[in-house]
Amino acid sequence: MAHTRSAKKRIRQAEKRRLLNRYHISRMKTAIKRINEAIKNKDLETAEKLLPIAQKLAYRAAAKGAIHKNEAARRVSRIYKKVNAAKASASK
Repeated sequence: MAHTRSAKKRIRQAEKRRLLNRYHISRMKTAIKRINEAIKNKDLETAEKLLPIAQKLAYRAAAKGAIHKNEAARRVSRIYKKVNAAKASASK
């Protein structure tokens, strides 16, 4: 257990940051899961509507420091690829 005031403060700050990071990551992952679920159910219209929302949440998480900016870009790229591939296979 921490003894100094500064160490105790650091513990409080770390806990606040951990909860905020968890919040941002959770929102982003939920948005991505909704898109994947829509693709699985062949509901491409809903998936397309959710794309900008998921993109915004991913980049917001990166801006807040919850994830690295390259991770956000990679996740966004992957979901766009999935939706575009689903659209291409549906149009055939």
